Amino acid sequence: MTRLAAILSAVCVVCLIAGTALIVWSRQGGDPCNVNSVAGGFDALGGPFELVNGEGETVTNTDVIDGPTLIYFGYTFCPDVCPFDAARNAEAVDLLAEQGIDVTPVFITIDPMRDTPEIVQEFTGYMHEDMIGLTGSDAQVRQAMQAYRVYGQRRGEDDATYLMDHSVFSYLVTPEDGTIAYFRGAPGAAGSGETSQEVADAIACQLG
Repeated sequence: MTRLAAILSAVCVVCLIAGTALIVWSRQGGDPCNVNSVAGGFDALGGPFELVNGEGETVTNTDVIDGPTLIYFGYTFCPDVCPFDAARNAEAVDLLAEQGIDVTPVFITIDPMRDTPEIVQEFTGYMHEDMIGLTGSDAQVRQAMQAYRVYGQRRGEDDATYLMDHSVFSYLVTPEDGTIAYFRGAPGAAGSGETSQEVADAIACQLG
């Protein structure tokens, strides 16, 4: 199966899972305004970064975060989790757009050795027309990962087929307040997580 086919398959599956999980969550009466907590508070998440976009241009955090932004760290060669999470975020952004809330989805690679600007742009283009893909040098990517407390570790020796162990959080960031919420991965990818509807509801509550 090609990487494109795998991505598209994951997108279809995550939509089905999201719908099922939404029904369960709604019946439990979850409060969308409750956000996950973090040790040290949200001020401990986020900070300056300098990366490279899909056009090969160097951009900073202020260039990227010019409004409400949903940031996810992953890698395009990821066989399962990253396509699920990126697709979930893309769907959440569309749900918010239906309410007149504009949020930009961002994908930052943790695998700059393989994820060139062209590859990242191809991946994000499949996910959402407005999704921004970012890569950079190893040092640039590490700086961004450290700012958001992202874990990422290579597993495997072969330069073409190695995998990356990594955390699976998405971060809601605004220019004025920095990080104001974060979300677990999509259901079915790395265990139980938050659906696109749950993410959209929480973001709407935070921005409202």
